[in-house]
Amino acid sequence: MQTLRQEGITKPITLGLLITDDDKIRGMNLTYRGEDRETDVLAFGMENDQGRFVAPSSVPIHLGDLVISYPRAVAQAEEYGQRVEEELNRLVVHGLLHLLGYDDQTDEKRHRMWDRQETILEEFQAMQEGRVDKDMHR
Repeated sequence: MQTLRQEGITKPITLGLLITDDDKIRGMNLTYRGEDRETDVLAFGMENDQGRFVAPSSVPIHLGDLVISYPRAVAQAEEYGQRVEEELNRLVVHGLLHLLGYDDQTDEKRHRMWDRQETILEEFQAMQEGRVDKDMHR
């Protein structure tokens, strides 16, 4: 929710989330991206399907699907010296930003996306710790 709110998304959305293992995400990475390797998160947007079907405005838009490798999250949490929950939050935010149009394929775009990601995560952490008034961000 924090990511959507900070990006100005106010209408309801749905999002698919699959937390899986390295073998499954490696197969998906090969099938859909042509890369035969594990990765931490894959984001599958629905942008190509928008406008194909007519739905009432009360029906939430399906933003897309995220696939996260739990073993990668565990390894990265250990590498970064943080809890697995924090790394999973980071991967969800990262995937959501991809679904919202952010790209990290060039240095400039990567810096922009990662700066945005860290801002969102810092505010989320502050809210969890009670350092920010939650009502201010609704």
